[in-house]
Amino acid sequence: MRVLQAKSIADQVDEILLERIRSGVYLPGSRIPSESELSDELGVSRATVRTVLAKLAANGFIIRKQGDGTYVNEHVHRASAHFGNLWDLTELIAGNGYNPSIRLISMTQRPATEEEALVLAMETGGELICLRRLFYADQRAVILANNVIPFSLLREPIDNLDGGLHIREIFDQYFHQKIAFVLTNIRSTVMSAEIQQIFGGEAGRPILQLQTTFYEKNNLPLALGVNIFDDSFLHLSLAQAWN
Repeated sequence: MRVLQAKSIADQVDEILLERIRSGVYLPGSRIPSESELSDELGVSRATVRTVLAKLAANGFIIRKQGDGTYVNEHVHRASAHFGNLWDLTELIAGNGYNPSIRLISMTQRPATEEEALVLAMETGGELICLRRLFYADQRAVILANNVIPFSLLREPIDNLDGGLHIREIFDQYFHQKIAFVLTNIRSTVMSAEIQQIFGGEAGRPILQLQTTFYEKNNLPLALGVNIFDDSFLHLSLAQAWN
């Protein structure tokens, strides 16, 4: 197997190994091939493999045992999210065993508040694109996502924007930007009457709120997000490696 050049080599190797872990090619608790074996199989340098393995270890997917080898974390199947992909709502839903889908509720424009402008490194009152979307696990609504993006970043006609796409695809296709990393804050809130109509259950009960800030590789903020998460249906368990 040889990797292609469409993406960076490290990204391709990361996707290949992660898919093997998720699909069970590398079972929980099993030893994975050595750096040299992976290097030969994939046709990449050992340095690239070492970099990818370090990332997988940092996110809790694998455990590296000095003098023994590298093993898939035996608890990885129990975690619905890792710190590296907590913001990826479709992966969060898939990690709970459901088929994810996205429905655009609304796409509007408005001026940025002072707080939003500060975080997004833009002028107060600058134009924002506001996406309000609902994520489904099979047929059940489980996450209400609200994202605001500076209009100045838009590179394609806004009327063409497909709000049903993954946020990564939205930035790739319409903003010509790639998300490099995301900061996520987890807070508790209470279910409002509006959210109750979407998720069901009792108004006023505790519910999770994930606040996210998206960045590109040079630390330019791309978007802010507030995601209301129905943890009565989806469970959120995190895996993180400790050095």
